[in-house]
Amino acid sequence: MCLILFAVQQHPDWPLIVAANRDEFHRRPTEPARLRNASPPVIAGKDLQEGGTWMGIAPETLLFAALTNYRDPFSRKDPAPSRGHIVEQALGSGEDMESFLKKLKNEASAFNGFNLICGTPEKLFYYSNQTEKSLVIPSGVHGLSNHLLDTPWPKVTRGCSMLDQALGKGAGEEDFFLLLQDRSMPEDRDLPDTGMGLEWERILAPLFIVNELYGTRSSTVLRVHRSGEFFFTEISWDERGRETGRVRFTGQSDAKP
Repeated sequence: MCLILFAVQQHPDWPLIVAANRDEFHRRPTEPARLRNASPPVIAGKDLQEGGTWMGIAPETLLFAALTNYRDPFSRKDPAPSRGHIVEQALGSGEDMESFLKKLKNEASAFNGFNLICGTPEKLFYYSNQTEKSLVIPSGVHGLSNHLLDTPWPKVTRGCSMLDQALGKGAGEEDFFLLLQDRSMPEDRDLPDTGMGLEWERILAPLFIVNELYGTRSSTVLRVHRSGEFFFTEISWDERGRETGRVRFTGQSDAKP
């Protein structure tokens, strides 16, 4: 993912709401989300180049995981293992995220920079190999792009504000997807300087990126109800920002938030 907006314990009926965009090169082959026969089963898309994923949920336990890259072209390791496998490992680890994160810390330096959100609606964790510290995410509306959690990049600040407003208006799934399609451009003076150059900083600045080479490939909305019922919907996009497919999964877990 390149933008994850999420609300933790901010709605009486929905303890976890996630609205996220995955940005990637259009030439990189991808399989849309589906129920995968892992152990435990998970709902996730698949990066067909390296075999990992960027976001998923285990329906039986409501264990959720999502990852963004940390943008720092000057510190890039090559070769390095695919960061997408971290999400797979988190989803397959069971519900003990603290033990998983302790193990991950011992291996994290081998990867290029990443941010990981993982856990259940009841207790979500954040970890980045740029800080080597994990924390329990407090209740509230949060945003994560290609820096650290809640770094006030324009797209994060705008996205969190829009999500907060949508929650206050009783928004539904389609409202969250409309939010994720926001193409507003910030002023150049407000853009981060991550070493990519001004042209690329402009391309990467909106919540929804439209570019022939690199852009928003998919948008995902996940909602977990306090009853244990969940709704996971993913929309795929082409290089012109047109919808090319939609998949939706619902389920009921005994692991109530």
